[in-house]
Amino acid sequence: MTQDFSSDEAGAAEQAAVPEEAEALPANSADGAGQDTASHARPSPAGLFKSMRLRAGAIMRAVREPTQQIVVTDREEEISQRHARAVIDLCLRAGEAMLAAGASAADVVATTLRISECYGVTGTQVDITFTSITISVRRGLDEDPISVLRVIKNRTTDYSRLQGVYLLMAEITDADEPMDVTEALRRLREIVTQRHPYRRWVVTLGKAVLAGGVVVMYDASPVLILVAAAAAVAVDLITRLMERWGIAAFFTQIGAAAITTSIAAFMYWLQSLGIELPGANRPTVIVISGIIMLLSGIGLTSAARDAIDGYYVTASARAMEVVMLTLGLAVGISTTLGIALRLGVPMYVGTSLGPDGGLLAGTAGSALIGLGFALTSYIRLRVVPLLPLVAGIVFAVYYLLLPLTNQPGLVPGLAGVVAGVLGHLTYRWFKVPEAAMTMAGVIGLIPGLAVYRALYSLMGTEHAVSQALPALVLAFATGFGLAAGSTIGGYLARRLFGEDAASEKASRRTQEAD
Repeated sequence: MTQDFSSDEAGAAEQAAVPEEAEALPANSADGAGQDTASHARPSPAGLFKSMRLRAGAIMRAVREPTQQIVVTDREEEISQRHARAVIDLCLRAGEAMLAAGASAADVVATTLRISECYGVTGTQVDITFTSITISVRRGLDEDPISVLRVIKNRTTDYSRLQGVYLLMAEITDADEPMDVTEALRRLREIVTQRHPYRRWVVTLGKAVLAGGVVVMYDASPVLILVAAAAAVAVDLITRLMERWGIAAFFTQIGAAAITTSIAAFMYWLQSLGIELPGANRPTVIVISGIIMLLSGIGLTSAARDAIDGYYVTASARAMEVVMLTLGLAVGISTTLGIALRLGVPMYVGTSLGPDGGLLAGTAGSALIGLGFALTSYIRLRVVPLLPLVAGIVFAVYYLLLPLTNQPGLVPGLAGVVAGVLGHLTYRWFKVPEAAMTMAGVIGLIPGLAVYRALYSLMGTEHAVSQALPALVLAFATGFGLAAGSTIGGYLARRLFGEDAASEKASRRTQEAD
């Protein structure tokens, strides 16, 4: 038990510590002053020790409840099995929908804890891996606990459904009385089974816009913009067919990378024959657009955020997925490059393919990339214009900071911080998923040229590793800088601008669960 001492009580304790015999000491008649010298009397050693002990206890003793409470089973946890199972089912289905749509592990844990607390199910524990979610509930000393596991079978990028889940959870947790569990399950089922906000051909168009935006960033010709867009359409159609056949994502990446590289090699072959399309003097940019389109960076950003939030198992799994997809991309590009070089196709890396299109071209290209990403991620149409706006702002910041330093990953990291801040603010104001805005801001800065240079060096010379290493370091530094910067930006935004009521409750509940 803790005790709270006021200043008066502390003073009384100190006075009580003075021995009674001190008050009975006679005055010192030798000085002739006739004054009461009881105040000058020295207490005994025992009294002094007691006074010091009480004073030290008043300073050290706690005055309020512990900040980290030990969970103890109480009467509130003694809930019915039927109600607990219904709430767990709602939490599991909501968590599955969020994980499958691209939410981070921390968001899923916080959301499930908010739901369970709203419905009176305390003592809930949530464990998340990359492919499963487990929820356990204690129901008192006289009742058996309940533990349920659900496997995440499908993963996609569908921010319209994720936004719907966020809105439903906010409606449940912000109300004075939460809606009936059965009604909440029905509403959630409608969200996860609803139609996409637009048809599939719009997604294909979005990928074409994204690839064309990459070419615009490099200030290339309209012919290359159209060729890159056409290549993106072909890649989308073929990868969809491979997915229907059940081919693994690793091999799908290989096929997609081979398509874009083959188109660039074909254009180089035409140039070697003296046939050149107007303005198509830099076919390498087609490969770069394919790299950025295929490596959108969602997995890397999510892995960085999960690691920072402390979910290391999920972060490791996400990072491994990124590594496998990148390896598939590398195998597809390097194999096609090797075949083209063996056939005598004079492929090379242009020296003017860096971010030298200028501020205007780079901002316009980034805006197109943000627009294409919005369409490929099923963002609701009324908020689609926000994504190109955020992407343009982030690139402008990146371009203005670029002359300040040439440290690998530093400037992309600072631009990622801006993307993270804008992502959190748009989530607060418009309930757009934070990950969508963050990714729209950083996707245009993914180091496609550095990846291509590294792979070209690996295939083009016998001193492959030594020549490819600088480009590989630059690519990894840029990628991790974007991921870490966007994560830090979101964290800083929550501290500077605060969180909404639902997020604050979730953060407190998550800390209590830890």
